[in-house]
Amino acid sequence: MSKTRLARCHLYGFIDMAYIEELDPGEVARVLIAGGVDIIQVRAKDRSHPDRVALALKVVSAAFQYKVPVIINDDIEAAFEAGADGVHLGQEDWAAIPREGRAERLANMRIVGLSTHSLEQALAAERDGADYIGVGPVFPTATKPGVKPVGVELVREVAARVKTPFFAIGGISLDNIGEVLEAGATRVAVVSAILKASDKTEAATAFKKRLEKL
Repeated sequence: MSKTRLARCHLYGFIDMAYIEELDPGEVARVLIAGGVDIIQVRAKDRSHPDRVALALKVVSAAFQYKVPVIINDDIEAAFEAGADGVHLGQEDWAAIPREGRAERLANMRIVGLSTHSLEQALAAERDGADYIGVGPVFPTATKPGVKPVGVELVREVAARVKTPFFAIGGISLDNIGEVLEAGATRVAVVSAILKASDKTEAATAFKKRLEKL
């Protein structure tokens, strides 16, 4: 996947098994794409590796015809086995890969995304060659219980200092997205505000329209 194509991604959606439960992940992916989601992450923290591969295959199959990239959370091997575009890693996962072994470990990943929670981490991710970074959690979120929000001030700092594409993430809703965009974000990652909506396509469309006004 070209960096140009990644740069065009502004609405990041999720297939998070904690939210969709028994729904078909492939069908949820199609619903999100119909609403304008540009990139999808598969998040299945409590599932086994084989389960994550099976889930990822369904999402990759659904997204392929629309040329929507699919990212797997944390599991590099699952991303490779499912033919996903890349992997998203947290700070601890990234730190656990020896610097000298990162290129080889991630050789098959076209996209590597990193979570960051401070300006220092965002700048380090840029230096380390991350293709994109997540900045958050901006607001309190059930996805990251007990984690202190970084607030829109960090979004403002990252927008001013970091050239790598970044997605603001964490508790973003239609009620507060204005604050995030005013702070300089042009990309957002949305989990619960879309996945918990009764009409997920409609919810995604509403977020996409806010981003298209930029």
